[in-house]
Amino acid sequence: MTITYRRNLPHIHPENTPIFITFRLANSLPVEIIESLRKERDAAKKKAANQSERYNADKEYFEHYDDWLDRIENTPRWLNQEEIAQIVKEKIHELAEAHYHLFAYCIMPNHVHLLIQSRLGKKLPEGGTTAKYPITDAMRLLKGSTARNCNLQLGRSGAFWTHESYDHFIRDERELENVIAYILHNPVKAGLVGEWTDWKFSYVHPELGEW
Repeated sequence: MTITYRRNLPHIHPENTPIFITFRLANSLPVEIIESLRKERDAAKKKAANQSERYNADKEYFEHYDDWLDRIENTPRWLNQEEIAQIVKEKIHELAEAHYHLFAYCIMPNHVHLLIQSRLGKKLPEGGTTAKYPITDAMRLLKGSTARNCNLQLGRSGAFWTHESYDHFIRDERELENVIAYILHNPVKAGLVGEWTDWKFSYVHPELGEW
């Protein structure tokens, strides 16, 4: 079964398929940058002759979006504080027990990359089953809980995360490997460390071997 729904972006969540999700801090990118990137993407997709070109337009949009997140400095970077990143890390692992299989993640100063697979239909400890939109519900729990706890730690109120997330389902084994490598090496690409293993808040499941 494939779950498809819409808010500001189309979301397609096929069953038994890993999902690459990126979510960011509130106000971490200026509105004018987001709008400019979306206009470029929409124009490229409008001119696209086939599904492959539309896919490439979405991919290019995300790469530019992530590049901006990596280099912008005059917006919130609360996840740069170890105690704040630790709150997010612990919740990611906690929810993995019942809501998703966790492949990899990286917690950057202003955004998070997450690669998970839904436990659709899995019996939960309390006797129920996962909800109609399991990935959506997992993200709601993750972002809601961490927003409250991080705001308490920071002594602030208001939005902590943006409401919308970027997500992309993995099409094959090669793409899975590429996405894991992208997630793990994001701190290296951003110039924060020399080796991905030096970044405290990166993770790949031990079953996936050496990276």
